[in-house]
Amino acid sequence: MSEIIVLTGNVRFTITLDPGVWIFDDRKVDLDTYFSEPKPKVEQAEQDEEEIKKLSAFWDREIQEGAVFPPTLKTERRFLKEKIVTGSFGMPFAPFLRNAEPHEDASELVIITETEEIAIPLEQAYELIFAFSKNGKPLRDDGPVHIYFGDGSNRQAPITHVRRLVVR
Repeated sequence: MSEIIVLTGNVRFTITLDPGVWIFDDRKVDLDTYFSEPKPKVEQAEQDEEEIKKLSAFWDREIQEGAVFPPTLKTERRFLKEKIVTGSFGMPFAPFLRNAEPHEDASELVIITETEEIAIPLEQAYELIFAFSKNGKPLRDDGPVHIYFGDGSNRQAPITHVRRLVVR
């Protein structure tokens, strides 16, 4: 079974997806909480961006002037490592689809699995979440990814055995 998924078709750039490296990507989402927590609105995202800029300026000053790290830093690192080893994670598909730059006449994404082809509207494809890890383990048996709709409507029966993605 190939661990690599190729996004091709009516796009400007062909994209190769390797779910094996997503565990190190900051864009990953925790699937244990993703569908149960409310999604941030656009205004909230803009506020968060402003807050990040303020915090960034604060940390830049701390780096230049020096800072004393709290003793909890090692505990936090251990907690994050444990979460990665035991957690279930997914990756939003939107950044990859945007980078592929679908042509203006593209209207659907076809998910090709071992047994079928599933076509979904391109607008809905931007909301997809690609699960790549369950309970700390890669999805090797029926993976390399499980595809969930953004609203979580297929949480109990995700799209599995994904082999290719084609924009038409």
